[in-house]
Amino acid sequence: MLLPAENVFNLMNDYGTCHKPFLFGIDFEVKNGFFFEPQTAEEDGVLFSINGISNFSTTGISGKPVILSKAPVAIHLYEKAFDIVHRNLRAGNSYLTNLTFPTPIDLNASLPEIFARSTARYKLLFDKEFVVFSPEIFVQINNGRISSFPMKGTIDASLPGAEDTILNDAKETAEHNTIVDLIRNDLSMVARDVQVDRFRYIDKIVTHEKTLLQVSSEISGTLPDGYHSELGSILKKLLPAGSVSGAPKAKTLQIIREAENYSRGFYTGVFGYYNGLTLDSGVMIRFISNHNGKLTFCSGGGITINSNPEAEYNELIDKVYVPFI
Repeated sequence: MLLPAENVFNLMNDYGTCHKPFLFGIDFEVKNGFFFEPQTAEEDGVLFSINGISNFSTTGISGKPVILSKAPVAIHLYEKAFDIVHRNLRAGNSYLTNLTFPTPIDLNASLPEIFARSTARYKLLFDKEFVVFSPEIFVQINNGRISSFPMKGTIDASLPGAEDTILNDAKETAEHNTIVDLIRNDLSMVARDVQVDRFRYIDKIVTHEKTLLQVSSEISGTLPDGYHSELGSILKKLLPAGSVSGAPKAKTLQIIREAENYSRGFYTGVFGYYNGLTLDSGVMIRFISNHNGKLTFCSGGGITINSNPEAEYNELIDKVYVPFI
């Protein structure tokens, strides 16, 4: 089912030229991907739900209580990776670096159950190998406009004054400013008249443990005529997603490889759906993989010069959740 990423981009261009619907995905390293006509995806064990468009039925969902246990990386190992990132930040090699780790989990639900029960804007089940339930938009293309919605900043909604706290936090504001600038520059490679339409608005994420507040912005631009035949070429220029890599992108990717010491694979890649007229895609955060019956939940966050390792470590753990109904 996997294809070289370049093949996926070419297929996106071809199908876009004919206004023919497709489902696609690209991994974080922009090496591999997948491509399906929507009606054939289920035959290969691939289910999706993208802003209400799906190829599955919700009948027979179990409502059993959630039992989830986490075994996060030891904090001293996290701090070792954090120090690599922070050293590069102090040296000016990066202004924002997304640092992630895998967390082994035990959960009383299979990947298909997780997919069926999760509530999220972007959901994907890939042949019982991994499941995604992501709240984060990558890009949306509609009527000649391309829009991106980077998500940076998370806080427990139950904390007193949580919304004011995160919106007035200097570190969080600096991090969000950096990612907005990065995405604005990225969109300027493929579109004109790029602008910030909404800056630092709040989304509420309900999990099995708590409710989280997450901060996003909206940036958009105008695509050139004939963009349908360049859909793959457009996305190729924008990947990997800036919100899950950092700035400047090329050097920051080198720092990530040194600090993380594991392959993200499809975690923090992107997937999406084109209906013949519009394209909608999400970033593959909130990601659980299955290796020989062992479940792993990958999570992380953006690190800046002002980041505190303990706070970032706790945020990584807070993001290990299932948004079950």
